[in-house]
This record gives sequence, C-alpha cells and structure tokens, in this order.
Amino acid sequence: MRESEFHQRVDALLLCLQSQLDEAEADIDSDLSNGILSLTFENGSKIIVNRQTPNREVWVAAKSGGFHFRFDQAVWRDTRTGELLAVLLSKVFSEQAGISTQVILD
Repeated sequence: MRESEFHQRVDALLLCLQSQLDEAEADIDSDLSNGILSLTFENGSKIIVNRQTPNREVWVAAKSGGFHFRFDQAVWRDTRTGELLAVLLSKVFSEQAGISTQVILD
C-alpha cells in the first residue's frame, strides 16, 4: 500500500472512531492530533490508537496490552491473531468504560 493511501485509510479510521465515541453513552474524552487518537475514560484509564507509517500498521495500546493491525483485504487485522480491529476495540473499550460498547468500522 502506498504511503498516501495508508494515511487516508488511517485518517478515516481515526475520525470514524472519534465520531462513534462522541455519541457513546460512556464518558470518554478523546483527543485526535497528528495521527494519534488518545482516549481517556472516566476511571482515568487510557487507550491510544495511532499510525505507524514505516510498518503500514495501526497500533492500539490498552490496559490489556499492545496490538498491531495491518490492512488486509478491506479490513484491519491483528498481525499476530488475525482478530479484526473492530472486535478488539469493542472488547477493550467495554473493559475500560465498564459498559458494553460496540465499534463499527466502515
């Protein structure tokens, strides 16, 4: 994937996430800057979603660990497990927000 396409995909992903979280029932503060989406939950915990341009990956840092995702056949997949990014984000958001949260990525 070319660098410009990678940046477009990640920018769209981060904006989609931020938009969904702004509408969520949970109290989550979000800050998007320079390809880094920082999320702070009511309990003080954080999740960071950011681009790693040299690897063409999206990285997620959460209480439960660090995860790397690569775009593969129209979806972002974990480089180790193959899990979809939306599934992982739903899980870690729910864990850290304390309420069930479903992330849908277009």
